Amino acid sequence: MDLLLIVTIGDSRVALDASEIESVIELEALSPVPRAPHHIAGLSALRSRVLTVIDCKRALGLGETDFSDGSIHEAAVVEIESHHYALSVDTVEDVIESGSEPKPVRAAMGKGWERVARGMVETPEGPLLLVDIEKLIAGADEDDRAAA
Repeated sequence: MDLLLIVTIGDSRVALDASEIESVIELEALSPVPRAPHHIAGLSALRSRVLTVIDCKRALGLGETDFSDGSIHEAAVVEIESHHYALSVDTVEDVIESGSEPKPVRAAMGKGWERVARGMVETPEGPLLLVDIEKLIAGADEDDRAAA
Protein backbone atom coordinates (compact mmCIF):
# COMPACT_ATOMS: atom_id res chain seq x y z
CA MET A 1 0.00 0.00 0.00
CA ASP A 2 1.49 3.31 -1.02
CA LEU A 3 -1.12 6.05 -0.67
CA LEU A 4 -3.58 6.75 2.12
CA LEU A 5 -6.63 9.00 2.18
CA ILE A 6 -6.72 10.79 5.53
CA VAL A 7 -10.22 11.45 6.88
CA THR A 8 -11.77 12.49 10.18
CA ILE A 9 -14.59 10.46 11.68
CA GLY A 10 -15.87 11.79 14.99
CA ASP A 11 -12.80 13.21 16.69
CA SER A 12 -10.35 10.74 15.12
CA ARG A 13 -8.03 11.14 12.15
CA VAL A 14 -7.77 7.79 10.37
CA ALA A 15 -6.48 6.41 7.08
CA LEU A 16 -8.24 4.63 4.22
CA ASP A 17 -6.33 2.74 1.54
CA ALA A 18 -6.44 5.25 -1.33
CA SER A 19 -6.30 2.46 -3.94
CA GLU A 20 -9.81 1.41 -2.79
CA ILE A 21 -11.26 4.93 -3.21
CA GLU A 22 -12.84 5.82 -6.56
CA SER A 23 -13.48 9.47 -5.77
CA VAL A 24 -14.23 12.01 -3.07
CA ILE A 25 -17.57 13.79 -3.35
CA GLU A 26 -19.87 16.18 -1.55
CA LEU A 27 -23.26 14.78 -0.57
CA GLU A 28 -26.27 17.05 -0.48
CA ALA A 29 -29.68 15.38 -0.62
CA LEU A 30 -30.28 11.81 0.48
CA SER A 31 -33.26 9.58 -0.15
CA PRO A 32 -34.21 7.53 2.91
CA VAL A 33 -34.25 3.74 2.79
CA PRO A 34 -37.03 2.26 4.94
CA ARG A 35 -35.97 -0.69 7.10
CA ALA A 36 -32.31 -0.27 6.19
CA PRO A 37 -29.66 -1.11 8.79
CA HIS A 38 -29.04 1.72 11.24
CA HIS A 39 -25.71 2.81 9.70
CA ILE A 40 -27.17 3.33 6.20
CA ALA A 41 -28.07 7.01 6.00
CA GLY A 42 -29.84 6.76 2.63
CA LEU A 43 -29.23 6.75 -1.10
CA SER A 44 -27.63 9.35 -3.32
CA ALA A 45 -26.78 9.55 -7.01
CA LEU A 46 -23.48 10.14 -8.74
CA ARG A 47 -23.25 10.26 -12.53
CA SER A 48 -26.34 8.05 -12.93
CA ARG A 49 -25.08 5.54 -10.33
CA VAL A 50 -26.91 4.90 -7.10
CA LEU A 51 -24.75 5.18 -3.99
CA THR A 52 -25.62 3.63 -0.67
CA VAL A 53 -24.54 6.24 1.87
CA ILE A 54 -22.85 4.85 4.97
CA ASP A 55 -22.86 7.10 8.04
CA CYS A 56 -19.40 6.18 9.36
CA LYS A 57 -20.18 7.62 12.80
CA ARG A 58 -23.19 5.32 13.15
CA ALA A 59 -21.24 2.35 11.78
CA LEU A 60 -18.65 2.87 14.54
CA GLY A 61 -21.08 3.63 17.35
CA LEU A 62 -19.86 7.25 17.61
CA GLY A 63 -23.20 9.00 17.29
CA GLU A 64 -25.00 10.12 14.19
CA THR A 65 -24.51 12.56 11.33
CA ASP A 66 -27.40 14.98 10.75
CA PHE A 67 -28.26 14.80 7.07
CA SER A 68 -31.55 16.68 7.50
CA ASP A 69 -30.02 20.14 7.96
CA GLY A 70 -29.28 20.67 4.25
CA SER A 71 -25.54 21.02 4.75
CA ILE A 72 -23.00 19.41 2.47
CA HIS A 73 -21.18 16.32 3.72
CA GLU A 74 -17.92 14.90 2.40
CA ALA A 75 -17.72 11.26 1.39
CA ALA A 76 -15.33 8.76 -0.14
CA VAL A 77 -16.82 6.60 -2.90
CA VAL A 78 -15.88 2.92 -3.07
CA GLU A 79 -17.05 -0.09 -5.04
CA ILE A 80 -17.44 -3.41 -3.25
CA GLU A 81 -18.75 -6.45 -5.16
CA SER A 82 -20.17 -4.24 -7.95
CA HIS A 83 -22.06 -2.02 -5.51
CA HIS A 84 -21.13 1.63 -4.95
CA TYR A 85 -20.99 3.15 -1.47
CA ALA A 86 -20.39 6.69 -0.24
CA LEU A 87 -18.63 6.69 3.12
CA SER A 88 -19.80 9.85 4.85
CA VAL A 89 -17.00 11.31 6.98
CA ASP A 90 -16.61 14.57 8.90
CA THR A 91 -13.71 15.78 6.77
CA VAL A 92 -11.48 14.58 3.96
CA GLU A 93 -8.01 15.96 4.58
CA ASP A 94 -5.38 14.77 2.15
CA VAL A 95 -3.68 11.90 0.38
CA ILE A 96 -0.30 10.99 1.85
CA GLU A 97 2.24 8.22 1.49
CA SER A 98 2.31 5.33 3.89
CA GLY A 99 5.62 4.78 5.65
CA SER A 100 4.93 1.19 6.70
CA GLU A 101 2.75 -1.86 6.38
CA PRO A 102 -0.07 -2.07 8.97
CA LYS A 103 1.14 -3.20 12.39
CA PRO A 104 -1.03 -4.58 15.21
CA VAL A 105 -2.78 -2.00 17.36
CA ARG A 106 -1.50 -2.15 20.91
CA ALA A 107 -4.05 0.07 22.63
CA ALA A 108 -7.74 -0.08 23.47
CA MET A 109 -9.71 2.00 20.98
CA GLY A 110 -13.33 1.17 21.61
CA LYS A 111 -15.40 -1.64 20.14
CA GLY A 112 -16.29 0.11 16.85
CA TRP A 113 -12.70 1.06 16.02
CA GLU A 114 -11.39 -2.36 17.06
CA ARG A 115 -13.88 -4.03 14.69
CA VAL A 116 -12.71 -2.03 11.63
CA ALA A 117 -8.97 -1.71 12.42
CA ARG A 118 -6.52 -3.18 9.91
CA GLY A 119 -3.63 -1.89 11.98
CA MET A 120 -1.51 1.19 12.59
CA VAL A 121 0.51 2.67 9.75
CA GLU A 122 3.37 5.12 9.97
CA THR A 123 2.97 8.31 7.95
CA PRO A 124 4.93 11.55 7.68
CA GLU A 125 2.29 12.98 10.05
CA GLY A 126 2.71 10.22 12.66
CA PRO A 127 0.94 6.89 13.17
CA LEU A 128 -2.66 6.53 11.97
CA LEU A 129 -5.25 3.79 12.24
CA LEU A 130 -5.85 2.08 8.89
CA VAL A 131 -9.57 1.31 8.53
CA ASP A 132 -10.92 -1.81 6.80
CA ILE A 133 -13.48 -0.34 4.39
CA GLU A 134 -15.53 -3.52 3.99
CA LYS A 135 -15.93 -3.88 7.76
CA LEU A 136 -16.94 -0.22 7.99
CA ILE A 137 -19.62 -0.79 5.33
CA ALA A 138 -20.87 -3.89 7.15
CA GLY A 139 -21.62 -1.81 10.25
CA ALA A 140 -21.97 -3.07 13.80
CA ASP A 141 -23.79 -6.29 14.55
CA GLU A 142 -26.93 -6.31 16.71
CA ASP A 143 -25.01 -7.07 19.92
CA ASP A 144 -22.72 -4.04 19.36
CA ARG A 145 -25.68 -1.71 18.77
CA ALA A 146 -27.52 -3.01 21.86
CA ALA A 147 -24.45 -2.34 24.02
CA ALA A 148 -23.96 1.21 22.67
